Amino acid sequence: MVGWAIRVGETELSSVLPRRWAHSQGVARRVAGLGRILGSDSGLLAAAAALHDVGYAPRLAATGFHPLDGARFLRDAHCADRRLVRLVANHSFAALEAEERGLRDVLEAEFPVLEDQRLVDALVYCDMTTTPDGERTTVQDRVAEILGRYGADSVVGRFIRRAKPEIFAAVGRVDGELAAQPR
Repeated sequence: MVGWAIRVGETELSSVLPRRWAHSQGVARRVAGLGRILGSDSGLLAAAAALHDVGYAPRLAATGFHPLDGARFLRDAHCADRRLVRLVANHSFAALEAEERGLRDVLEAEFPVLEDQRLVDALVYCDMTTTPDGERTTVQDRVAEILGRYGADSVVGRFIRRAKPEIFAAVGRVDGELAAQPR
């Protein structure tokens, strides 16, 4: 599944949005450090990490809300794994941004949040500790970067301010699990 996800992500993003593809690759690389807490779900998370921003591809941007557009593409064009599609649709507290855009009911009806909080948190952790260029960063710097890039009063700015406590909590839970596991 991971090889397929990388090929799909590369096909859709690398030439049209190379920086977004660099970010997605960096997010997928972060998964390697979580293997000891994810076990058999590492492959699923790596695939979701590689594809989490695929909905930014201009040819897929039907609604302009990348989690929804990406999940629909994976479901409809690729018949992708249901858990993978739900992770992409709901990555990094997307329901809060969907609400800002008037799409929360649509998102939740088509792609309910995955019940496995550990996987949801792990994807948030990987996304929110990776820069737009695919490098490691702190969650605090990542949130500040997003606010700086989009502006505090934009849809994304309003969303990230609302989601910030949840993002920090998710990253904290993953950091706690990692600290509790023997190396």
